Amino acid sequence: MESPGNLFVVAAPSGTGKSSLVKALLELDAKLAVSVSHTSRAPRGQEQHGREYWFVNADEFREMVADDAFLEWAEVHGNLYGTSKAAIQSRIDQGEDIVLEIDYQGAMQVKQLFPQAVLIFILPPSWEELRQRLVRRGDTEAAVIEARMANARSEVAQAKHFDYVVINALFETALFDLKAIVHAARLKYAAQVRHRSTVFQALNLL
Repeated sequence: MESPGNLFVVAAPSGTGKSSLVKALLELDAKLAVSVSHTSRAPRGQEQHGREYWFVNADEFREMVADDAFLEWAEVHGNLYGTSKAAIQSRIDQGEDIVLEIDYQGAMQVKQLFPQAVLIFILPPSWEELRQRLVRRGDTEAAVIEARMANARSEVAQAKHFDYVVINALFETALFDLKAIVHAARLKYAAQVRHRSTVFQALNLL
């Protein structure tokens, strides 16, 4: 049985603009909420516990793994990231539309547990542009950039397993495409029955 809410999963290589796109989408769509993941890495900059991430140490994280508490989890760039299974299930059961911003490994795990989840992959327009975006960040060493480029090549190869692909060449166009995917999911027959049941009843479709 499908849950009342939609579950959107957005994945992309580092430097593709995934976080900026999801942030902009959330600002435009009041009905969409982001899932706050757990991570073993330390907070960066102005990040706060419970806002950007739930920050836990590696031992606490692995205890949660042992307790099967995560919908998905993965090690990325030496750090552990995971999404609480109970938190996601509760929210979509209440009719919320949730977006997960995770890596492709996590996306594949989510799809197994939630077949109705909508998987979206963000692609860079070219390898050279991706490298330039990583360089423009200004906070990573050359060796780190090369490692992330190598990871990106293996991650991009997984895009074929996703439901939708958005190419982030121009931010505004990519954001429009992302909004279109969310809107289309809300127009599926099952979703319309859930949210516009009075119309379906009036038309003798229920």
